[in-house]
Amino acid sequence: MIRSLALLAAALVPALLTACLTPAHVPAEIRGPERAMWVTRFDYRTKDDVLRIVEDCATAGVTEILFQVRGNATVSYKSNVEPWGEQFGFKDPGFDPLAVALEAAHARGIDLHAWINVIPAWWGTTPPSDPRQVWNAKPEWSWYDQKGVRQKFSEKFYVSLNPCLPEVRAYLTEVVRDLAIHYAVDGIHMDYIRFPNEPPATPKGSGADYPRDKRTVELFRAATGKDPDNDKAAWTTWRAQQVTQVVRDLRAVLKRTRQRCTLSAAVGVMPEKALSEHFQDVKTWCAEGLVDTVYPMNYANDLLTWQERAQAWTKVAGDVRVVMGIRAGGRDLAAHRAMMESAQRNHAGWSLFAYALIFESRSDELDPPTEEVKFQRSQLRKGLVPILRELAGKSGSAKTGE
Repeated sequence: MIRSLALLAAALVPALLTACLTPAHVPAEIRGPERAMWVTRFDYRTKDDVLRIVEDCATAGVTEILFQVRGNATVSYKSNVEPWGEQFGFKDPGFDPLAVALEAAHARGIDLHAWINVIPAWWGTTPPSDPRQVWNAKPEWSWYDQKGVRQKFSEKFYVSLNPCLPEVRAYLTEVVRDLAIHYAVDGIHMDYIRFPNEPPATPKGSGADYPRDKRTVELFRAATGKDPDNDKAAWTTWRAQQVTQVVRDLRAVLKRTRQRCTLSAAVGVMPEKALSEHFQDVKTWCAEGLVDTVYPMNYANDLLTWQERAQAWTKVAGDVRVVMGIRAGGRDLAAHRAMMESAQRNHAGWSLFAYALIFESRSDELDPPTEEVKFQRSQLRKGLVPILRELAGKSGSAKTGE
């Protein structure tokens, strides 16, 4: 009898543990491979938009929503550091998108990670109209080239903050600290945790090198005893170290304020290219345990290329979880299924980019798709959502909206 009771207890403990933990605190090894969805800040304007997004994700069997709340130093939550987003006219919209998303997601057993663009300062061709926004308030924190020219605005891209400056890193740390102490997010998901220096941010043929303001160069010389023009390898390495310091600072502040909140990063297609071109040293982040999960933006259309990239990231990540990014569309449904099944078997799961490519979204109001694109998306949705639900059933643990 005693032995039977012991065996029964052993069988029940894992189930009881899962039942007693809140959705936010079910360990990954119990929950199984992630089935995540990137939701951009352009996908919602109202409370009903946010509720619909969560419901759509639940229906698709998603276990984790990467919910963008910071795009270009403006936010979609009540912040003591930065103004409300320009999509809300830089003012309180009368509801709190992050709070609404958190409550709805947790009620459905879905993790909610606050997705933030870290380095960008602003987007587009015209400056922000709010004087509080950091591009206006702290012009000395921008990128300046070797001629002392401030980084120019770009069509549909970002101008950036200078992570080489200690005061910028302190500012970014305070943004995350403020978010973490006021919202029970399951994670902070870092995007653009790199130099967004590709064209058009650095125009082709311009020769511009960022950031080359006097103070940044002095900091580099003090740290290395070298000059940017005379040792370009050292200059690249040092700039990568400054980005890594941002990650290190954010990791430290989360440990102090919300220990159960994970830190993750959307990372480049290939590790070495991300480092050499954009100063994103993910290998060091993983080796030092600075991040819990990496989400490679593995948007290849063919399965072979996708698998080769996935293998490269697995080698770099070591003990850090790898959730493979997959872009919705651009391939047949069989390829979508094969990539997601591979990610569930061989990695920590997958994350789809993005909600708006599968479901109807407010983002269409900003950039209206053609009728052909609308039709393609509707066909993708009809074919892909049943696959997502099927894969959720195979994985087991998530609610699927039924």
